[in-house]
Amino acid sequence: MVHFKTLNDFDVKNKTVIVRVDFNSEIDPQTKQITNGIRISAHAQSTLKELIEKNAKVVVISHQGRKGEPEYTDLKQHAEILEKKLNQPVKYVDDLFNKKAQTAIKQLKEGEILVLENVRSWPEETKKGTPEQQAKTELIQNLAPLADLFINDAFSVAHRDNVSMTGFTTVLPSAAGRLMERELVQLNNVLENPQHPCIYVMGGAKADDSLEISKYILSNNVADNLLLGGIIAQLFLVAKGLNLGKGTMDYLAKKELLTLVPGIQSLLEKYSDKIVLPVDVALNIDGKRVETPVNQLPSEYPIFDIGTKTVEKYVDIISKANSIVVSGPLGVYENNNFCYGTKTIFETIANSNTSCLAGGGNTIAALDQYELTNKISYISTAGGALVEALMGKKLPGLEALETATETKKLPNKT
Repeated sequence: MVHFKTLNDFDVKNKTVIVRVDFNSEIDPQTKQITNGIRISAHAQSTLKELIEKNAKVVVISHQGRKGEPEYTDLKQHAEILEKKLNQPVKYVDDLFNKKAQTAIKQLKEGEILVLENVRSWPEETKKGTPEQQAKTELIQNLAPLADLFINDAFSVAHRDNVSMTGFTTVLPSAAGRLMERELVQLNNVLENPQHPCIYVMGGAKADDSLEISKYILSNNVADNLLLGGIIAQLFLVAKGLNLGKGTMDYLAKKELLTLVPGIQSLLEKYSDKIVLPVDVALNIDGKRVETPVNQLPSEYPIFDIGTKTVEKYVDIISKANSIVVSGPLGVYENNNFCYGTKTIFETIANSNTSCLAGGGNTIAALDQYELTNKISYISTAGGALVEALMGKKLPGLEALETATETKKLPNKT
């Protein structure tokens, strides 16, 4: 578990606090308008609201997309959305660390909040380096002297050693924001202190990530059972020697996923008693759902979902769980003919009152589609960071918080 300070450790009244959030949102490529402000709302209703209520002077740093990509914009409309969420004025400046930004920061009064320009408007933001190296960059050199405290609330970016994520921690007292804190507590619960039986339900199309997660949780006795669907389940069936059919096998080969089979075979040899695979699947035959036992494959038709008997088997295992992690849908949930597996399993989890961590874009979308969001004990808005954490990897943003300086200091420029 990462040892980190929180807002409980600091008196922020009349202090200038730099907060790294993740306002990165879905953007309509034509209108450039934000279509989903869930992350803005999450930061607003937790960390930012608390800082304002405690009369801090709040400086917000975030990114939106990457330069040259459709989702790259300035943060003006993010500030406008934040203003509505906080129900108070939010200042915005189209500058990151030069004179306009510095003046705006100096003019902040207690309880006021300022959003700076998109941090990725500065090319050096994504340049890799140690926290000590990052602290010597323009961003840190110009902004750190104006601040008393750095708060990292952007768990979803914690897997990146970007300057705004790690550089401040070597020159300013630093702490985790409330969203970051919540994510770390939940991760500790599922990775270091899971309530057994602990069940992982994994699907989706990111098979390489799923394989790495599987290796970590099985080898470290985190999970008691691993229930599989989606592309990862198909690969495990192939690893057991099944021919799924030309169409499916060609798809897996085209995506270069069959290279994962040897690693999966090794897992099956060691943990066959913990890995639970589909016993039947739903084929897409001219748009219609037709179920077949896996021992009757191959089929010329593509696999679009797990079958009814598999769902029954998974539901029985889930009903005995004391903690659950869900990552990825179990089939093509967007299609009403092939959403049965995902919908039924997700409903079972949501209605079980069992502690559950759910994460991943498609997982969240499916939960929202089935109106189950409020029934899941914790939903992580992180993508890559959550995946890497579940793999057991160290995240630069978290390591930087753990080793953060206790006092305000600034290194010499290089």
